[in-house]
Amino acid sequence: MSHEPDSPEPVDEGAFGIDAFSVDDRLRLFHFAAAEKRHEYLWLLRAFDRGRANYQVLLHASDAVALVERLAADHPAAGAVGDVQPLLDALADWQILDRSYDGTRAANLAEYRNRHYVYQFTQAGYRAYRAVEDVLGARLEDAQLSRLVFPDILGDLHALAEANAAGDAEEVYRKLGRLDSVLNEMAQRAARFYLMLGDLARTNDTRPEVFLAHKDTLLAHMREFTAELGRYAPLLAEAVEKAAATGVDRMIEYAAEADERLFRSPAERLGDWQHRWDGIVHWFAEREHSETERLQDATVTAIRSVLALLRRVTEARRGGVSRESQLRHLAQWFTSCESDEDAHTLFQAVFGLGAPRHIAVPYADPEQIPGRTSWWQAEPVELARTLVQSGRTPALHGPGRIERNDDRRALLRAEQLKEQAERRSAANALASDGVYGRTLDEPETRALLTLLDVALAARVPVSRLVTTASGSAHGVRLTLTPTEGSTTVDTVRGRLHLDGLRLEVTA
Repeated sequence: MSHEPDSPEPVDEGAFGIDAFSVDDRLRLFHFAAAEKRHEYLWLLRAFDRGRANYQVLLHASDAVALVERLAADHPAAGAVGDVQPLLDALADWQILDRSYDGTRAANLAEYRNRHYVYQFTQAGYRAYRAVEDVLGARLEDAQLSRLVFPDILGDLHALAEANAAGDAEEVYRKLGRLDSVLNEMAQRAARFYLMLGDLARTNDTRPEVFLAHKDTLLAHMREFTAELGRYAPLLAEAVEKAAATGVDRMIEYAAEADERLFRSPAERLGDWQHRWDGIVHWFAEREHSETERLQDATVTAIRSVLALLRRVTEARRGGVSRESQLRHLAQWFTSCESDEDAHTLFQAVFGLGAPRHIAVPYADPEQIPGRTSWWQAEPVELARTLVQSGRTPALHGPGRIERNDDRRALLRAEQLKEQAERRSAANALASDGVYGRTLDEPETRALLTLLDVALAARVPVSRLVTTASGSAHGVRLTLTPTEGSTTVDTVRGRLHLDGLRLEVTA
């Protein structure tokens, strides 16, 4: 059973302007974006857009060339545009540009017969061009929730109620139109924002740095928006009810009366403004399932999704690669297998779900486990990993090679010899110069404390009142002899007081 495609929508014979474009005509407007010379078409249309901004609506081919050259001065890529005449003819055939005859440019009869043409944007063509520019110029910064509009919306609702009560039709028209445009913009921003979050969730495996760079900003932005929305939601609902109390029918009539759209009948204007007011009520004043509640629920859900995504990305970066990325690569390998045999081999290598390997290993002490004991109750036997993986029993190997760092050993030995030489030199200085009547430096202080420690450890009592001690190190001997009073040794670390003892250092 065949199904015939739907026929194009018929065009109203009385329509003009953009209404005269059928569905096929509107789809043909985007041919330039997929054509072979799409970049040249785009720069030519940008030249027409610059002329339109300067109120230069009708352009001859020479005017278009001049505008393209001006663009090339700022954007070198525009210099790739070649002959503009075939480009203009193609854009006119696609109805992006309107081509009309300009008889004022003919200086003689021959030029008059050559039919000089001028070009300008059609209304539908300009919208198609702007749609392509919006897609090309879209950035991550465009996806954001607008929390600062809530005070403006609240003020406009109060002003709408006052204008309707006062019978000011023009003010009612302005406030209703502004509320409608603000709500549309907020809905579009919210849609772009949640689409951006979905795109981040899909591409975090390949670009985790993008998400990690913006995670704090995203969470703070969504939390602030949720707080503002929760604070203003009851105030906005109350303001909508206050405006409705002044008379909805009269408000709609005032807005339709001040509407300046020429080609809309009075009934169509009334229906349009009624639809806009219903949208405002649906956004704020519905008790159940209003757009504000849905937006708040979506934001809370998005916060949970971002936190879950952060946890996934963090775990993936900690492990090197995420499980999802591994499975995707594995699926690509299975798809690239040339035969079923290769796919089975890959499956066996990845999952290892082949035939079991039977291994028989006895207990180290067979008499420890009675033969009548069931396997479920007996202690398990320890198996070597090599035996399970490859079926080979582990072999005993000798000790591994010892890595020697001769350079490091030589450096440590040189430092050790240097320290020993310093200690011996300091000890000889103590023996030759003595310890009293001068200030000992740091090496001499260390040598003296070492000798003192050895002498005190070897101290023996001569009598109940007299005690002598001596100790030797670094080629010198320290003797502690009893004396009356106390002696003091000056060092760089301070003064060493010895009660009833005197130090003598000899070689």
